[in-house]
Amino acid sequence: MKWFLIFWAGPIVFLGGWYWLSYYDINFGIFMLTRQVHDLTFEIYGEALGVPPETIPPLVARAIAVDSLVVFAILGFRKRKSIAAWWKARQALNSSPSDLASEESLSRAP
Repeated sequence: MKWFLIFWAGPIVFLGGWYWLSYYDINFGIFMLTRQVHDLTFEIYGEALGVPPETIPPLVARAIAVDSLVVFAILGFRKRKSIAAWWKARQALNSSPSDLASEESLSRAP
Protein backbone atom coordinates (compact mmCIF):
# COMPACT_ATOMS: atom_id res chain seq x y z
CA MET A 1 0.00 0.00 0.00
CA LYS A 2 2.93 2.33 0.71
CA TRP A 3 4.26 1.92 -2.82
CA PHE A 4 0.79 2.43 -4.23
CA LEU A 5 0.60 5.82 -2.49
CA ILE A 6 4.12 6.74 -3.59
CA PHE A 7 3.39 5.92 -7.23
CA TRP A 8 0.12 7.87 -7.00
CA ALA A 9 1.47 10.98 -5.25
CA GLY A 10 4.83 11.15 -7.04
CA PRO A 11 3.53 12.14 -10.48
CA ILE A 12 0.99 14.52 -8.94
CA VAL A 13 3.70 16.32 -6.96
CA PHE A 14 6.00 16.38 -9.99
CA LEU A 15 3.28 17.74 -12.30
CA GLY A 16 2.09 20.27 -9.73
CA GLY A 17 5.64 21.46 -9.06
CA TRP A 18 6.40 21.82 -12.75
CA TYR A 19 3.12 23.61 -13.42
CA TRP A 20 3.53 26.08 -10.55
CA LEU A 21 7.19 26.84 -11.24
CA SER A 22 6.72 27.22 -14.99
CA TYR A 23 3.49 29.22 -14.64
CA TYR A 24 5.27 31.80 -12.48
CA ASP A 25 8.48 31.49 -14.55
CA ILE A 26 10.62 30.48 -11.59
CA ASN A 27 13.14 28.54 -13.66
CA PHE A 28 16.45 28.48 -11.71
CA GLY A 29 18.20 28.51 -15.09
CA ILE A 30 16.45 25.30 -16.20
CA PHE A 31 14.86 25.58 -19.63
CA MET A 32 12.02 23.16 -18.81
CA LEU A 33 10.76 25.49 -16.09
CA THR A 34 10.43 28.57 -18.30
CA ARG A 35 7.10 30.15 -19.19
CA GLN A 36 7.81 29.60 -22.89
CA VAL A 37 7.95 25.81 -22.37
CA HIS A 38 4.81 26.02 -20.26
CA ASP A 39 2.88 27.79 -23.01
CA LEU A 40 4.31 25.56 -25.75
CA THR A 41 3.38 22.40 -23.82
CA PHE A 42 -0.23 23.45 -23.47
CA GLU A 43 -0.39 24.59 -27.09
CA ILE A 44 0.82 21.17 -28.24
CA TYR A 45 -1.65 19.33 -25.97
CA GLY A 46 -4.43 21.68 -27.09
CA GLU A 47 -3.72 20.95 -30.74
CA ALA A 48 -3.52 17.21 -30.10
CA LEU A 49 -6.79 17.15 -28.15
CA GLY A 50 -8.58 19.73 -30.27
CA VAL A 51 -9.39 22.01 -27.32
CA PRO A 52 -8.20 25.50 -26.40
CA PRO A 53 -4.97 25.36 -24.36
CA GLU A 54 -6.45 27.32 -21.45
CA THR A 55 -9.05 24.60 -20.81
CA ILE A 56 -6.46 21.87 -20.18
CA PRO A 57 -5.34 22.82 -16.60
CA PRO A 58 -8.90 22.67 -15.16
CA LEU A 59 -9.42 19.31 -16.89
CA VAL A 60 -6.20 17.95 -15.37
CA ALA A 61 -7.16 19.29 -11.93
CA ARG A 62 -10.56 17.60 -12.19
CA ALA A 63 -8.92 14.32 -13.23
CA ILE A 64 -6.52 14.53 -10.27
CA ALA A 65 -9.45 15.18 -7.91
CA VAL A 66 -11.40 12.17 -9.22
CA ASP A 67 -8.33 9.94 -9.05
CA SER A 68 -7.66 11.12 -5.50
CA LEU A 69 -11.22 10.26 -4.47
CA VAL A 70 -10.78 6.78 -5.93
CA VAL A 71 -7.46 6.31 -4.10
CA PHE A 72 -8.93 7.47 -0.79
CA ALA A 73 -11.97 5.25 -1.30
CA ILE A 74 -9.64 2.27 -1.79
CA LEU A 75 -7.71 3.23 1.34
CA GLY A 76 -10.92 3.65 3.32
CA PHE A 77 -12.19 0.29 2.14
CA ARG A 78 -8.94 -1.44 3.12
CA LYS A 79 -8.89 0.23 6.56
CA ARG A 80 -12.64 0.04 7.21
CA LYS A 81 -12.33 -2.11 10.33
CA SER A 82 -9.85 0.18 12.05
CA ILE A 83 -11.85 3.25 10.99
CA ALA A 84 -15.06 1.72 12.40
CA ALA A 85 -13.28 0.85 15.68
CA TRP A 86 -11.90 4.40 15.93
CA TRP A 87 -15.36 5.85 15.27
CA LYS A 88 -17.03 3.66 17.91
CA ALA A 89 -14.37 4.56 20.48
CA ARG A 90 -14.79 8.24 19.68
CA GLN A 91 -18.56 8.07 19.98
CA ALA A 92 -18.34 6.15 23.25
CA LEU A 93 -15.93 8.73 24.62
CA ASN A 94 -18.20 11.65 23.68
CA SER A 95 -21.37 10.19 25.19
CA SER A 96 -20.28 8.59 28.42
CA PRO A 97 -23.21 8.36 30.90
CA SER A 98 -21.10 9.60 33.80
CA ASP A 99 -20.67 12.97 32.09
CA LEU A 100 -24.37 13.31 31.36
CA ALA A 101 -25.55 12.49 34.89
CA SER A 102 -23.07 14.57 36.82
CA GLU A 103 -24.30 16.83 39.61
CA GLU A 104 -23.12 19.98 37.82
CA SER A 105 -25.07 19.24 34.65
CA LEU A 106 -28.44 18.64 36.31
CA SER A 107 -30.97 21.42 36.10
CA ARG A 108 -32.08 23.24 39.27
CA ALA A 109 -35.40 24.28 37.72
CA PRO A 110 -38.47 23.91 39.99
